[in-house]
Amino acid sequence: MGDPAGIGPEICLRALNSPAVRKLCVPVLFGDAAVLERVALQAKIKRPMARVVSFSELGKIFSTDASLMVDCGAIAAARINPGKISAACGRAGYVYIEKAIAAALRGKIAGVVTAPIHKESLNLSGVKFPGHTEIFTALTGAKRSCMMLHSDKITVSMVTTHIGYQEVPKKLSVERVLNVIELTAQAMKQILVRAPRIGVCGLNPHAGEHGLFGRHEEEKFVEPAVKLAQKKKINAVGPLVPDAAFTTNVRKKFDAIVTLYHDQGHIPFKMLAFETGVNITLGLPIIRTSVDHGTAFDIAWQGKADPTSLFSAIQVAAEMANGRTRK
Repeated sequence: MGDPAGIGPEICLRALNSPAVRKLCVPVLFGDAAVLERVALQAKIKRPMARVVSFSELGKIFSTDASLMVDCGAIAAARINPGKISAACGRAGYVYIEKAIAAALRGKIAGVVTAPIHKESLNLSGVKFPGHTEIFTALTGAKRSCMMLHSDKITVSMVTTHIGYQEVPKKLSVERVLNVIELTAQAMKQILVRAPRIGVCGLNPHAGEHGLFGRHEEEKFVEPAVKLAQKKKINAVGPLVPDAAFTTNVRKKFDAIVTLYHDQGHIPFKMLAFETGVNITLGLPIIRTSVDHGTAFDIAWQGKADPTSLFSAIQVAAEMANGRTRK
């Protein structure tokens, strides 16, 4: 359900009420029933016909056509101040994630789709993970993972995510860049049902100009990783000049582009596919997709939030669970 003070509860209500979603899957919401009741009333959204079930019942009653809800009891609805940073809400959002991951690891659900959390609220609650990707990696015991943003217009993956810019060069390595190239290639092969073309961005302006800008990060990390990927029969090219990589002519040469830090990938992606994009965590033992937007505190609980990205994330997760992907 995401951070209960954000738009997560609202877009989840829309999903539970959606006949299109129920055609794809039996939606199971991990959240708080009392919070949904309050949001439905305040945002003037129809209350869904969702059956409240216990964690132990999951996996036994999926023949129902109704939506299901696991009431986590993580926060009292009266404690929530919509649109405000809160340690209590940060903790509640983490509880929902934790329980959903546990259910997926035990095979009780086919995958996890996440609504947005607020990173500051999460940190205030004492949960020190910087975001969803890191939480899922740790709680599933994944040996390697990365974030990929996917749409029919543009797909990007990130070598580093939720760290400051000055930390990015310190986190780069040939192994890390290669891992993301490999994970991206595997995912895109599943989606496209063919060998994909992968572009890999440089870090510095003009891809470093052979050391003129930066500290030879392209020569140290990107070029060797691309060459190793090519030896593994991956059609990878790089380092690409970052400011030109997302121009129409260059972008269309590739099925996905590996970027080296958060905004290098997020900015072009959100310019082209903000409403329909899906966040997929690669390398996990479970399926995890997500909306590609934040908690939107400024419009929380007002009935204004667009659920399109959530619906897209549910569709991709359902298709992945059924062994089908969009071509």
